[in-house]
Amino acid sequence: MSRVLEIDLLRSFAVIAEVRALSRAAERVGRTQSALSQQMKRLESIVDQPLFQRTGRGVVLTHPGERLLVHAQRMLRLHDEAMADLSGTGLTGSLRFGCPDDYAAVFLPALLRQFSSQHPHALVEVVCAPTPRLLDLLDKRAVDLAMVSLPETAPGEDLIRREQLVWIGYPGLDPAHFDPLPLALSDADTLDHIAACEALQSAGRAWRIACASSSLSGLMALVRAGQAFAVMTQTAVPPDLAILNGDPALPPLPAVGITVKSSRKRPSQLAAAFADHIRAVLPVL
Repeated sequence: MSRVLEIDLLRSFAVIAEVRALSRAAERVGRTQSALSQQMKRLESIVDQPLFQRTGRGVVLTHPGERLLVHAQRMLRLHDEAMADLSGTGLTGSLRFGCPDDYAAVFLPALLRQFSSQHPHALVEVVCAPTPRLLDLLDKRAVDLAMVSLPETAPGEDLIRREQLVWIGYPGLDPAHFDPLPLALSDADTLDHIAACEALQSAGRAWRIACASSSLSGLMALVRAGQAFAVMTQTAVPPDLAILNGDPALPPLPAVGITVKSSRKRPSQLAAAFADHIRAVLPVL
C-alpha cells in the first residue's frame, strides 16, 4: 500500500513546527491537543521517522522533521496557490502595511508567509516605523493598515495581544553600577521611552538618555556594546541580550497592547482580509 502525505497532516505539522508547542498549535488549527497529537503520530507512521522531540519548553524538530518541513512548506504553498487560483477566492492588489521594527522582526515572517499562501497574487508593502509615526501615516492615508502599540489600559480599543515591557542589557552588566543609568530608547513619544522614564522617576532613580532613536538596530548596538540599557517588548528581545526585569536596581515596567488600525472607516477588501488575518494569527504566535 502506497504512503501519501496528506495536506491536512502537513498543515498541522507546519503549524507545530512554527509555534513549537502543541497547545498553541491546537488553538491555531482549531483542534484539541489530543487530536493534534494523534495527527502527528499518524504522520510519523507514514514517513516512518520521528518528527518531534519533546522538551520542557515545548517541542523541537528532529533532523527528519527539519527535512520534512522544507517539503511541507513548499507543498502547502503550491496547494494553497492552486486552490486560490482555481476557486477565484484569492485576493489581488497591493496594500501598504505599517509595523514597528520589533514586531516586524518577530511577527511579520509568519503573518506574511501564511497570508501570501492564501492570496498569492496580493502584494503587501511593509513600512517600518515607531507607533506615533505610524499613527501619523494612517491619518495621512500614507499606509492602509498598521499594527501599533497602545497602553494596556487604553479605553475602547480592541487589543489583539498583550506584551510585557522588559529592561534589557548586555549579559553580566550590572545596572546598579551606573549612576545615572544610561538608556538607549526609541523616540521620546513612544511607549517604551515614556514607560522607562516614568518608572525611573517614580523609583527616584537617576538616568540619562545615551541614545534616542527610531532605529532599533542602532539602539541594540549600543546595548551590545555595554554602553546603555534599553526597554522593549519581551517577545522581541534578541537571544544574545539579557532580560533584567526583577533586578533590584530597576523598577517594574507596564505591559502594552497591540492592535491593528485602518486608515479608512471602510477599508478595501484586501486590507480587511489582512486585518482579519492578523487578529486570528497574532494571538497564538
